[in-house]
Amino acid sequence: MAKLFRNDFHDGFGTWPLAYIPYSGADYGEIAAVAEAVGDGDDSAFYDAWVAAGDRAATEAEEAFAQGRRISAREFFLRASCFYAASYHLIYGEPVDPRLIAAFRKQIAAFDRALALGDPPVAPLRIPFEGAAMPAYLIPAEGQANAVRPLIIFTNGYDATVTDLYFASAVAAARRGYHALIFDGPGQGAMLYEQNVRLRPDWETVIATVVDFALTLPTVDPARIALSGWSLGGYLAPRAASGEHRLAACIADPGLWGIADAFRGIAVKLGASAEEVKNLGTMDQAVIDRIWQIVTNDRKLRWSIVQRGFWVNGVADLRAFLQRSELFSMEGRAELIRCPTLLTMAENDLLGAGAPAFFETLRCPKTLLRFTAAEGAGDHCEMMNRSLVNRRALDWLDGIFKNS
Repeated sequence: MAKLFRNDFHDGFGTWPLAYIPYSGADYGEIAAVAEAVGDGDDSAFYDAWVAAGDRAATEAEEAFAQGRRISAREFFLRASCFYAASYHLIYGEPVDPRLIAAFRKQIAAFDRALALGDPPVAPLRIPFEGAAMPAYLIPAEGQANAVRPLIIFTNGYDATVTDLYFASAVAAARRGYHALIFDGPGQGAMLYEQNVRLRPDWETVIATVVDFALTLPTVDPARIALSGWSLGGYLAPRAASGEHRLAACIADPGLWGIADAFRGIAVKLGASAEEVKNLGTMDQAVIDRIWQIVTNDRKLRWSIVQRGFWVNGVADLRAFLQRSELFSMEGRAELIRCPTLLTMAENDLLGAGAPAFFETLRCPKTLLRFTAAEGAGDHCEMMNRSLVNRRALDWLDGIFKNS
């Protein structure tokens, strides 16, 4: 696919909203206009262009609302939330940039205004969790808001937020007749940005709390609750299903065994023995120093590990990050999953490359779905064809719940 943004790193983040076009998050021309505004600019120019686009949409939303045009106001607020959300990924890290917090607060304010204008209105929810609160929204099945329906709980990964879940997955689920519960857990969205609550590997603890909350909702069918995770959520969802057996189905997009395995091959190439890499956090310092040199000289790795990984996990150096990464593993857990489970893998997504091996360890009813570049769905989380993965995953879930 031809680039929209001139800078490759900008293009990776700036094209996220393309996935949301079918779900009212953006339009192609709006994204292309932001790319043109950024031009050869730096990360600040990227931030400024997206925030300016969000401000324009929010202003139009307010004007439409003042004139009683509620449908237009809602659509503009949704776009504003999407644009603000796209602005700040490049400035991730600690100390937290105040521009990130400012854009995030605008994002959530616009999102809340949009959902309040829906039919029926949707209000923000809070799920208490260990002295903090997980922000959440129940997006009702279209035309069946008051009916008892199956529920899909959607969980994020490393750096998306609750609004991304809405555009990427929840709208499609609601159109199909599912209630959708979206939330940000530890290390995600407001829990990280506003409450400083970090990521944790034992996602079954998180989801147990979310399921407890879901069971208090009168429109949720308690026998038909599914969990779906994307990106790192492709680990978090099956990890949760390994311990939370009230789930009736699990979807992992992509099927992800863990975090640390991606670094083992690199460590071996840099001189670590097969025995040493069994626990990356205990490797010889000389090997860790060589990995650090690679990380700091690669823009994408530096962002992924230092800016994002250190912050989200609450660590300050590479050894601590690698030690923490070892905790995110399905080792000894995959065999504990009981519910029907769907794993996906996209042709060009390195994170999904281990999905077939993961699939073989499962002892539950299981399905592996492959997505290809020829379908326009070969990239991470099928971002350039979210409609396809939503269609196929929901078809699978329809079959599971029809037969349950």
